[in-house]
Amino acid sequence: MQKKFRIKKTSEIDAIFNQKKRVNGKYFNIFYQLSENDSFRFAISIGKKYGNAVKRNLMKRRIREIIRKSKDVIKPFDFVVVVKPNSNDLDFETINLEILKLLSKAKITEETK
Repeated sequence: MQKKFRIKKTSEIDAIFNQKKRVNGKYFNIFYQLSENDSFRFAISIGKKYGNAVKRNLMKRRIREIIRKSKDVIKPFDFVVVVKPNSNDLDFETINLEILKLLSKAKITEETK
């Protein structure tokens, strides 16, 4: 993903958390707010309880790939994907379905007809 799609500053991530707009799923939570830019930006939060660094990085790469594939339908929102520790054993297709379901539930993605 290009740098313009990333949120890196802790203050920006905290501002999204403080908005208290979120959707909850069994394996992921998504906190979001309307973006000031013309494009979306995102961050991924994953705790150490999830697993070792190899497992955490694999999950982050998978989520980045899911978002990259669907970047054409994502509206200009800033959002943070929070990974829960119980998502440790999921395969790529299940992660894909869960993330896209939560994004559409939050109305971050455009409806395709």
